[in-house]
Amino acid sequence: MLEVEPSSQIEEPPSSQSVENLKKFVSAGQGHWADLPACQWQDWRWQLQNRITSLDQLQRLAPNLAPEEVVGALAARRKLAMSITPYFFNLIDFKDQRCPIRRQVIPRIEETQTAPGELKDPCDEDSHSPVPGLVHRYPDRVLMLVTDRCASYCRYCTRSRLVGRAASESFESRLDLQIDYIARTPAVRDVLLSGGDPLLLNDQKLESILERLRAIRHVEFLRIGTRVPIFLPQRVTQELCAILRRFHPLFISIHSNHPRELTLEARTALERLADAGIPLGNQSVLLRGVNDNVEVMKAHVQKLLMCRVRPYYLYQCDPVQGTAHLRTTVNTGLEIMRGLRGHTTGYAVPSYVIDAPGGGGKVPICEDSVAIWATDRIFIRNYEGQMFEYRQPPTE
Repeated sequence: MLEVEPSSQIEEPPSSQSVENLKKFVSAGQGHWADLPACQWQDWRWQLQNRITSLDQLQRLAPNLAPEEVVGALAARRKLAMSITPYFFNLIDFKDQRCPIRRQVIPRIEETQTAPGELKDPCDEDSHSPVPGLVHRYPDRVLMLVTDRCASYCRYCTRSRLVGRAASESFESRLDLQIDYIARTPAVRDVLLSGGDPLLLNDQKLESILERLRAIRHVEFLRIGTRVPIFLPQRVTQELCAILRRFHPLFISIHSNHPRELTLEARTALERLADAGIPLGNQSVLLRGVNDNVEVMKAHVQKLLMCRVRPYYLYQCDPVQGTAHLRTTVNTGLEIMRGLRGHTTGYAVPSYVIDAPGGGGKVPICEDSVAIWATDRIFIRNYEGQMFEYRQPPTE
């Protein structure tokens, strides 16, 4: 195997001209698949069947890969499979080593290294799982992991221990246990479907799950966490929206990190969901070389509002194994928040949070919420008054 030392790259802030370009809505186009009939390109099943999942495919489409990416792609299956939809692949600029889309989905050699404080299950979900595939951390809400598949795989995935495993246990077999637990736990009023990505389930399976949950009297509202409108907007069909609108109050949290992801296709998908009466929020992960810049983040949150999506959370990247090259310092996140508040509409300002390592839950981060600052770590206090340690990535 080719051996390569990880390289540190100096990230430069974008020019004002490039920021203005990021605010524009453009089509991803068909790129390498220009000769494909449009009806096939728009078929979400075709997109899934033709994902880029191997180094051979990647090198045919992008022959100028960096050595770090070649090794990363070869090693990817040890941690998290590589998978990129053709649609999202078209957003990558392979002439730019610092392309923010590229950094999110192309594996790198750095993923094979574990930094101090990085964990396989950083949010300690497994210890809060009363039945397989269900997480009950907060008193009145639960998280259902209904699939282990995503349209594409983010290289910083918090659940890389679970998702994209070809031989993994069927999540469908766990549904009865999960729904039975919810039915006999009256404190649960809020159910979040996640995974993997719930919108990869076919219409019938998704509808069945939602119907069973809606039949539980103490479940007041439902939520879905998805990156499908960003990775696979073709999946957001009129038929899917007709199903979802039957289960109000239903909320959807999407996951977009960079304004370039908000294409004409993504905006159409998001508007379709909004027209179905579904409140939309966005959860971004703060990533080095992707969105760790005030101007980029401002362009992103403003563009989200144009798609009728409310910026909800800005997450400090979870310290999952092999992500030090993508994680920023907490100071960077605080600087971005200072650059947003008062400088754009309040609707565009998300809450900056850390999901406290060790199972402490989400902690809003501002200078006052950090109990102890140190060079390589901070200590934060959660809603129960407990203290948790977050190890910062090495500074360059």
